[in-house]
Amino acid sequence: MSRQKKPLDLTGLRVPVHVAIIMDGNGRWAKKRGLPRQAGHRAGVENLRRVIDACVEFGIKILTIYAFSTENWGRPESEVRGLMRIFRRVLDQELEELNAQGVCLHHLGDLEGIDPDLQEKVRYALELTKDNVRLILNVAFNYGGRAEILHATEQMLADGVSPADLTEDLFSSYLFTRGLPDPDLVIRTSGELRVSNFLIWQAAYAEFLAAPEYWPDFGREELYEAIVAYSQRERRFGLLSES
Repeated sequence: MSRQKKPLDLTGLRVPVHVAIIMDGNGRWAKKRGLPRQAGHRAGVENLRRVIDACVEFGIKILTIYAFSTENWGRPESEVRGLMRIFRRVLDQELEELNAQGVCLHHLGDLEGIDPDLQEKVRYALELTKDNVRLILNVAFNYGGRAEILHATEQMLADGVSPADLTEDLFSSYLFTRGLPDPDLVIRTSGELRVSNFLIWQAAYAEFLAAPEYWPDFGREELYEAIVAYSQRERRFGLLSES
């Protein structure tokens, strides 16, 4: 029998449109329980389902998750292989449900260097869900903020963009997140206080919250508390307080 959800009141709260999450702490979650690191990564995938459901419930329109960074290739080969197996399994087993839930999948990052069969699965998922509007789920996979900025610069040079025409809006249109609003709130789980090369252009004025829970333990109620904390902040974007 499923446990009934505790009612959570959003009255008077300012719900962020775009939430970005650095899903940190899977390995430490597993180690704390005497389990292999892969068990932590699997638990993290299970938790993502709950957080997606909570985003829909709370009215968050865009969720961006940091799934695999360009630096993660430097981890032990066995762990990287295990992560790739998990990504394949998620696409095979979860895609139908995500599509039924109205989730539109976007990929942030570079598919070059990824196994061709996994590239094909990603492209199929993007095409299948492209018209969904209930929640946009950006998956930062083989992604790095600096690599994204270099990629955007290379594309602008290839297009012959003149320095005289360069603006922030034009530059943003060359990023992987083009057409989407910047994140309002960036959450990093496990209590760490760094952005780790994640959305370093887009998150320039996002509110940052370090949640103490490891990612597998960061669920619906923790996301609600993050929204409460976000609502209590004054976003000034470099300007003075109205007060």
